[in-house]
Amino acid sequence: MYKNLSLLLPAKNELSCIDKVFEELEKINFNSKILLVVDSKNDNTLKFKKKKYKFKISKIITNKKGYGAAVIEGIKKCATKKVCIFNADGSFNPISLKKMARLSQKYDHVFCSRYLNNAGSDDDTFLTFIGNKIFSLIGRLFFNMKLHDILYAFYLSDVKKIKKLKLKQQDFSIALEVPLKIQNFNQTYIEIPSKERKRISGRKKVREFIDGFKLLKYMFFFFIKFILFKSY
Repeated sequence: MYKNLSLLLPAKNELSCIDKVFEELEKINFNSKILLVVDSKNDNTLKFKKKKYKFKISKIITNKKGYGAAVIEGIKKCATKKVCIFNADGSFNPISLKKMARLSQKYDHVFCSRYLNNAGSDDDTFLTFIGNKIFSLIGRLFFNMKLHDILYAFYLSDVKKIKKLKLKQQDFSIALEVPLKIQNFNQTYIEIPSKERKRISGRKKVREFIDGFKLLKYMFFFFIKFILFKSY
């Protein structure tokens, strides 16, 4: 089931969460590879308990700041056929991985959604809920995206396909860059319901107003560059 799959975990000081995340993955018999990506050798996530797991954990230090930088570096270092972006804070439910892995045999990318039937979120605030709805609506109206949760960065991808996207966004804007480029490059994808949980501990890294403005700005320039001028 998971033989050719790596889980890519971008992390920023998640020591209070990471051991629990690893234990949950052990319980679902995940037996492939973990790419734990941090931006500094001093990040406390690297101090996780040393245990023998069924999976192999590779530590990757980017020396570049930003969520997107961690994702890009992890994809670059990925040696398996499939890769799944997986939060290190415990908010993603590993139960979804089985269905994602199965569907990845038919689709280039499998996205999880909090806003389909039998899904939901324990972590949404009013602002993030409204923001996600607005961005997803813009994605459907202006980019023909068939996603209901365009900002939920829980997805499993074919490594060769996602490398072809030549991702560039160093911050959380990469959450938009991935689905928009997938649509524009005519790669196949499907969306499945998944329940987002509250992070295990610590504070959310998302800055609602600042990141919201950056995402809107990225969408505008993507429309100009990729849709109007076909500049790849």
